[in-house]
Amino acid sequence: MKGLHWRGMKVLRSLGLAAIVAWAPGLGVADDAPPEIPENAIKTSFGRGWACDQGFREDDGACTFVTIPTNAYATGTTLGRGWNCRRGFLEIAGNCVAIEVPENAYLNALGNQWKCDRGFRKIDESCVAVRVPNNGYLVESQEGPGWECELGFRAKDGACVAVAVPENGYPTFAPYGSGWACRRGYRQVGQTCAVIEVPQNGYFVAISSGPGWKCDRGYRASEGACLALSLPENAHLDHSGNDWVCEKPYKKQQNACVPP
Repeated sequence: MKGLHWRGMKVLRSLGLAAIVAWAPGLGVADDAPPEIPENAIKTSFGRGWACDQGFREDDGACTFVTIPTNAYATGTTLGRGWNCRRGFLEIAGNCVAIEVPENAYLNALGNQWKCDRGFRKIDESCVAVRVPNNGYLVESQEGPGWECELGFRAKDGACVAVAVPENGYPTFAPYGSGWACRRGYRQVGQTCAVIEVPQNGYFVAISSGPGWKCDRGYRASEGACLALSLPENAHLDHSGNDWVCEKPYKKQQNACVPP
């Protein structure tokens, strides 16, 4: 049996690979025929084995000619229509139609639409000059009138009106509120800036609520003054520094720390 197997292999070697394939197709030798390349295509090493030439695109296994309209160029891709309009033209119903750029406008970087020059705004299909009032300046935003007022002025009925700033106040750019704020050490009272009276053993804080000051550590606010804290036995200042708590395990009872 062993001799028969050896003689069989020797015969196969003498016949060559073609005989092996015919005699033993299960050995795994590839027998697929090369792909048929249609007209106007080139062979490739990827995908289905061929790709259409430039200016052609695949259509049901064949390469058909891409008709490129005037003012367009071939993209060389199999996706989409196979062409794009040149800069300054838009595709409309299969044609490339020129973009009409109005006066005081320019084509954008992509070349597919137009934008107004600085100082002009788009209204319908035109660029209209922005009318900037006295004490105003141009802004890039397309929202609003296209301008804003200088510091110390506020927009009203298309004009920039001066803000009435009280003594010890300064103008702000805020579009809401009074248009002004009080200097450090002062706070708004009605339409004026009143000085903040900081009591002894206190300090100024820049917050809009409260009296505008806080007491130093170890003092408590009482009727506009900062009074020294009197700590009972077994007590210490809390995190704020303006009150006290009992040390554990003592508990607070009125003004003393008592055992549990």
